[in-house]
Amino acid sequence: MAAFAGRFRQSKFKHVFGKGAKREFCYDNIRVTKSSWDSTFCAVNPKYIAIITDAAGGGAFMVLAHDQYGRVERDPRWWPAAVLDVQWCPHDDEFIASASEDCTAKVWRILPESFSDGNLTESYRDLVAHNRRVGLVVWHPSAYMVLLTAGADNKVLIWNVEEEEVMKEIEFPDNVLSCSFNWVGSMFVCSCKDKVTRVVNARTGEFVAEEKLHEGTKPQQVLFLRDGRVFSTGFSRMSERQWGLWNGSTLEPIDKQELDNSNGVLFPFYDPDVNLLYLVGKGDSVIRYFEVTEDAPYVHFLNVFQSSEPQRGMGWMPKRGLDVSSCEISRLYKLHQKGLCEPISFTVPRKSELFQDDLYPDTCAESYALTAEEWLQGKDAEPVLSPVRPDAASAADIAAAKAKKRVPEKRPKKSAASAAADKGDRADVPANHLLANSNSSDSTAAATVAADPADTSALESRVADLEATVQNLTSLVESMRDSMAQLTSECEQLRAT
Repeated sequence: MAAFAGRFRQSKFKHVFGKGAKREFCYDNIRVTKSSWDSTFCAVNPKYIAIITDAAGGGAFMVLAHDQYGRVERDPRWWPAAVLDVQWCPHDDEFIASASEDCTAKVWRILPESFSDGNLTESYRDLVAHNRRVGLVVWHPSAYMVLLTAGADNKVLIWNVEEEEVMKEIEFPDNVLSCSFNWVGSMFVCSCKDKVTRVVNARTGEFVAEEKLHEGTKPQQVLFLRDGRVFSTGFSRMSERQWGLWNGSTLEPIDKQELDNSNGVLFPFYDPDVNLLYLVGKGDSVIRYFEVTEDAPYVHFLNVFQSSEPQRGMGWMPKRGLDVSSCEISRLYKLHQKGLCEPISFTVPRKSELFQDDLYPDTCAESYALTAEEWLQGKDAEPVLSPVRPDAASAADIAAAKAKKRVPEKRPKKSAASAAADKGDRADVPANHLLANSNSSDSTAAATVAADPADTSALESRVADLEATVQNLTSLVESMRDSMAQLTSECEQLRAT
C-alpha cells in the first residue's frame, strides 16, 4: 500500500481548470512586438494591462484599463527604440518600469488622465547607466522603488529609482537572461548566456553559488520560491525541455524532469501563496500547472489547459485582482499571434457560495516594508501581506481582537440546600409576581401582564383552548392508527385467501 500512497495524493487543487474569456471580453487589434528577445511581452496588475507592441520607427508598450474590451486604438509610440521588458511596481499600481534597446530603463506613472492625453511622452524617472541594451527589469519584493536592471553589457544594476541613483553594480561573465529575487530580497538568482546559473548577494555582489543546471544552449529561466528553493526551466543536451528544483543556497539538485521536445522557451509563473506553478511555452498552445510541496516528489503535475491558438506572450494577474466569488485562483493574459489578448481564468470548483478561506491565504499587498535607504543599510523584511477578501481582517488583527475579547466571569454553582430554599421561597410568591420577575430581558412585557388582570384572564383562556386542541389532535392520531391496523389485518386476510 505504501507504494501507491504517492499516486493518490490529496490536494485541493487537483481539479483546477482553466477557461478562456469570450471574445467580447478580450482585447483585439494589438500589434504585438515581433522582437526575438525572450520575454513575456505583457505585464498585468489590478488596474492595468501593459503590452509591448510593434511600432513603426520606434518602440512602444500599450497600457489598457481592464474594461477597455474589444478593438483598441493603434499602438502609441513612447520610445525611439524597441522595448524589451515591462514590469509593474508591486507596491504602487500606478508605476511601471520598462527596458529598451537604447541602453536605458525608464519608470512611468500611469494615471487615468494618461488615456485621454494620448501618447505618454515624459517618463517619471530615467535610469541611464548601461552601455548596451537593457533586457530585464525586476522590482524588489519588499523595498519601495528599488529596481534591478540587467543589460547586454554583462552588468546588473540595482537602483534607487526616486534618486535615479545606482546603489550596486555587479559584473557577470556573460549576458543575464532571467532574474528573480528571493522572498525577502536579500539575494537574487539569475541565468546567464554561458549556461551558468548564479545565486548572488544583492548588496555585496558576491556569487553565493554557481552551477550549470541545464546542458542545453537555449535560454533558461529561473526563479526563487517562497521557501528559498530555486525552480528552473531549460533544455537538455538533446534539446528536450526540462524543469528542475534546486537548493537555493548551493544549487544542488533536488529534482529534474524532462517535459517534451518542443523548442519554445518555458516561462514559469509562480503563486507564492499556495505554491502553484504555471509553465507557459512560447509558441505552445497549452499551459501546464503544478503544485510544489516539501515532500518527494516535490513537484506534482495537476493538469493542462489546452487551446487552439499558440501564445506569443503571457501576463500574470496578482492575487488581489482576482474574482474570489467564483473561486478564481489565478488569471493569465494570453497574447495571440494575431493581435488578441485573451484572459484565461483558473478556478477551483466549490459547491458553497461562501468565501473559501483555504484557497486564499494572505497575499502581497500594495504596500512596502522598507525604503531604499533601509534596504541598502542591511535591513531585510518579508513583503507586507493583506487578506484577499476586502472585508476580512488580517491574522494580526484577529489575534489582537481575540486578546482583547472579554471572558465572562464564571459564577459559582448553588448548593442543593440553597436551591431548595430558593424553590421553597418562590412557591409562596403569587403567580402574577413570578411572571413579572422571572426573566429580566422580558421585564417590561411581564410587568404589563401582571398589572392588567383582564389580559391575564384572556391569556389563560387561550392556553386552555390550545390544550383542548392538542387533546383533539391526539385522539385523531390514535383513531387513524386503529384504522390503519384494521386495514392491514384485512389485507393480510385477502392475501391468505
